[in-house]
Amino acid sequence: MGRNAIETVMGAAVLLVAAVFVYFAYNTAQIKAVTGYEVSARFFKIGGLGKGSDVRISGIKVGTVVSNTLDPVTFDAIVTMSIRPDIKLSTDTVATIASSGMLGDKYVMLLPGEAPEKLGVGGMISKTKDFRSLEDQVGEIIFLATGGDEPAQ
Repeated sequence: MGRNAIETVMGAAVLLVAAVFVYFAYNTAQIKAVTGYEVSARFFKIGGLGKGSDVRISGIKVGTVVSNTLDPVTFDAIVTMSIRPDIKLSTDTVATIASSGMLGDKYVMLLPGEAPEKLGVGGMISKTKDFRSLEDQVGEIIFLATGGDEPAQ
């Protein structure tokens, strides 16, 4: 009977330590969705950017991707982001799709501008840079290494 009580106490202690670890990891990993005002940006290609992806300025999370939609007329990807209310983006902010390492997750990197006018709720970031995949970059390097000549026909 005493052995079962010790095993029960030890099991409870293990579960308590696991719960503390999960709580600590959740609070430090910044995986919570950011609530704030929404802005959008148009991209030619987003390279696998998904709902819930980070929006960062200088590597610090300031927002979350809320949705990705396709413009039925231009076929551009429209990325809607929720930005923290204390971050006021200027109208000349540049949005770029970036990657955390070679195979890392995609996120939206914002480069704040210097315009005095600020984007409001539902504003559109007009300056964007599209995602450049690893294949695009390797192809460009090969093209430049071979002299950039047109292929023979």
